[in-house]
Amino acid sequence: MVKSYVARNGGSATALLQPIGSAGVRITLVAADGGILGDEVVADVDTANAVVDAVEGVTVSEEWTRELVSTANPRPGHIRKMAGWVAHSRHFPKARNAKIVQS
Repeated sequence: MVKSYVARNGGSATALLQPIGSAGVRITLVAADGGILGDEVVADVDTANAVVDAVEGVTVSEEWTRELVSTANPRPGHIRKMAGWVAHSRHFPKARNAKIVQS
């Protein structure tokens, strides 16, 4: 997946390795060409390092830098996909914390 992502997005990307608990490690990719985000989840840090080392054109960043954040862009339609049912709804439920907000 990482190799095809890099090939589709200009041949280079920056990877961030982010542990996500028992689910493993998320490899978040930011393409150098347009900053389109991609990600892959693997079992552990060793596997994540092996994946990024095996793909030419991928550099690893230790953290989200100002420059990296400013270039990162979700792919078209990603925000709507993440919104789930809300993206297609015209009626929204009342806030569960209305009493707290009104205080």
